[in-house]
Amino acid sequence: MFIRTSFASAIALGAAAAFPAAAFAQDVAQAEEAVVETAPGEIVVTAQKRAERLQDVPLAVTAVTADALSKRQINDTNSLVQAIPSLSYQQGANPTNTSFRVRGIGTALFGQGVEPSVSVVVDGVVAVRSAQGFSDLADIERVEVLRGPQGTLFGKNASAGVISVTTARPSNDFEFKGDVTVAEHDEYRARGTMSLPISDTLRARVSGFYNDVRGITRNVATNEWVNGSKSWGVRGKLEWDATENLTLLFTGEYRKMNADCCASTPIDIQTPLLQSLYPGIVATRENREISEDQNTYANNKAQTYSLQADWDLGGVTVTSISAYQKYFLEVNQPIDRINSPTPIFLGTAAAAPYTFWNQNHGILDIDAFSQELRLASNGKNDLNYVVGVFYMNSDVLRPFDRRRARCTAGVIGQPCATANVVWQSAQSRIRLKQDSIAAFAQADYLLTGGLRAIGGVRVQYEKGTNSGTRTAPIVAGDTVFPGNPPVSGTFSASDTAVTGKAGLQYEFSRNAQVYATYTRGYKGLGYEMEIAADLANQVAIQPEWVNAYEIGFKGSTADRSLSFAAALFQSDYSNLQVQANRSDPVTGVVQFVTTNAGSSRSRGFEIEATLRPTDGFSVNMAATYAQSRINIDGMNCPLQQQAAAPVLSGTPINICYRTSAAATPQQNLRNGRLQASPDWRINVVPRYDYEGESFNAFAQVAVNFTSDQNFTAEQDPLTEQPAFTLVDATIGVSTADNRYSLTMFVKNLFDTNYLTAIGHNSLLATRTTPFDLVATYNKDSSRYFGATFGVRF
Repeated sequence: MFIRTSFASAIALGAAAAFPAAAFAQDVAQAEEAVVETAPGEIVVTAQKRAERLQDVPLAVTAVTADALSKRQINDTNSLVQAIPSLSYQQGANPTNTSFRVRGIGTALFGQGVEPSVSVVVDGVVAVRSAQGFSDLADIERVEVLRGPQGTLFGKNASAGVISVTTARPSNDFEFKGDVTVAEHDEYRARGTMSLPISDTLRARVSGFYNDVRGITRNVATNEWVNGSKSWGVRGKLEWDATENLTLLFTGEYRKMNADCCASTPIDIQTPLLQSLYPGIVATRENREISEDQNTYANNKAQTYSLQADWDLGGVTVTSISAYQKYFLEVNQPIDRINSPTPIFLGTAAAAPYTFWNQNHGILDIDAFSQELRLASNGKNDLNYVVGVFYMNSDVLRPFDRRRARCTAGVIGQPCATANVVWQSAQSRIRLKQDSIAAFAQADYLLTGGLRAIGGVRVQYEKGTNSGTRTAPIVAGDTVFPGNPPVSGTFSASDTAVTGKAGLQYEFSRNAQVYATYTRGYKGLGYEMEIAADLANQVAIQPEWVNAYEIGFKGSTADRSLSFAAALFQSDYSNLQVQANRSDPVTGVVQFVTTNAGSSRSRGFEIEATLRPTDGFSVNMAATYAQSRINIDGMNCPLQQQAAAPVLSGTPINICYRTSAAATPQQNLRNGRLQASPDWRINVVPRYDYEGESFNAFAQVAVNFTSDQNFTAEQDPLTEQPAFTLVDATIGVSTADNRYSLTMFVKNLFDTNYLTAIGHNSLLATRTTPFDLVATYNKDSSRYFGATFGVRF
């Protein structure tokens, strides 16, 4: 890796030499953002891969500073949804099938052969899969959320948006800061950072964190708290001014998390036999107890090493980012969800239910090397541009194994005799190797007055080879797990795509602009990597395309007492990459197929505003209306509608039906709601700051409204989450020099219950017993208090 990194940096230097130097070179000891002229309170972002005022960027982007994150107790990326209404996430049973959504659009499947729709980028390094994006935030400078397709500059896994995290760089002066947070229900967090100059040209920064967050769910069977985590990480940065205008920044980071996540809690039990398997559990939407003999877990560790070279030639900066990333995730999710150390007999209706399924174990192992080389104009000129090339080689390994038991005869609710137990098992080992290379360019040019033309293009080529083997059974005496017979195969596919952006921007003044853009977006080829994959007859999941339109306005008063941004948008997605549920609850065959189907549309508007009527008082307001809808044929039906599904011919719309008496029920959706995509999200945050001679203080309230949403694409009425509003409050005090601070907070002040996912219980779930439900929830679905003590020098 280090050989390739050094070679890449040499390429960067050679490329830069081909461009004439300007009459003067800026001192690179200054931060990259220093080339942009700003007024107090203005934020500089790199949403277009060059430093610009947020006010000047002709796209919808929200920038959240480190101070704002700290004041709202936003400690990880999934908590960003509290500050950014257009951002949401769909909670899965584990990190592999949890995904971010922007304007209601995101990855709607858990296959690891498919890229995310929302790209997570940390210090210019693109995460390979969505599971990597859910992590702790420590020593952050800012987070930018770019809304809508961003493929021109950020590549083929940014068809819905980008979450760009910028961590703090080494400082020219000694700096130390740290804080400790203690909250109710045994939540402990600690963070620390030290930055220091080593010489006039060499600086270092080291930061670390440790979190111990007790679970929020009580497992009465094991007498343990679950759905909690322990995590720690360290990041080191070394920045060297190699010459007057060349800066090298090396970053190394290691993170580790052990989590007993994400067990689902019974919220509704209608089947008496199932209730007998949960003694003492009262299944309601406020339930916080489970009874399982084995805990779910999801443990991961991540490493990232990068070398960034910036050569400032006055009018242009040449940047090279070479990076290696490794991510390892191990998950086991028991499916039976009961406390039974041995199989029990639960009847013989069409097929005996599986009553022992504790082995449902998977691994995600990622290695990737990437290289980006780009040239970007500095400052603001008649012609502003970014041009570059990008290469990534990724290796995704996906082993998976599963084993379960069925009891074919016995006494209802009693342990099963050995002679009546049928064990089923299978395992797979699938590896996807991909190469992707792209050339991209984007520019804006001053036509006349304040009118600018915007144009961009990206040409990208990718090739992938997916190979694997499935064996079954894996234990002597077992039978083959249904739908998972032994098979092996190798498959390769490639694709070339051209995407781009065009638009106009008119600047009325330094403080007001309007823009209109069209973007052609793309999400690359997908492959089937889960255990049920038909490895002998593979076909590529075809790319997903999007046509996106946006009209926006940004403005502020001269004294910045009011700043305002608004956008109208519509994004039309075709050839959707989806996870089709082909499982049959009658035969017990469990099969989820990754395929292309249908189309979707997201349209609506966004408004963001900050009001500062006095020096000490401000109100941040944001609202997103995103109507996210889907059209798809052959979608599976809600479980409770399947038994009565009639036999119909043709293509019936929005009704559960069968094509024949023996066929699996299905539906053809038109204008269906995308899962986990509320139409409305509104955020209002009033804040008062006091600065005195002996101390400083602040008080802040955050009000977050989320409209009703459905957690399944099947439009299942049982999986609805009603609208809810969360109110958080924070007060803090610090010494006048900000050396010591104490912040106290309450999350969910009015104790409003809400859920992050709802599904049917996997045990005894049939077309005639479909009303048993399970759900997941966050810690702030109940009120809790905490405090943070901070120190800095």
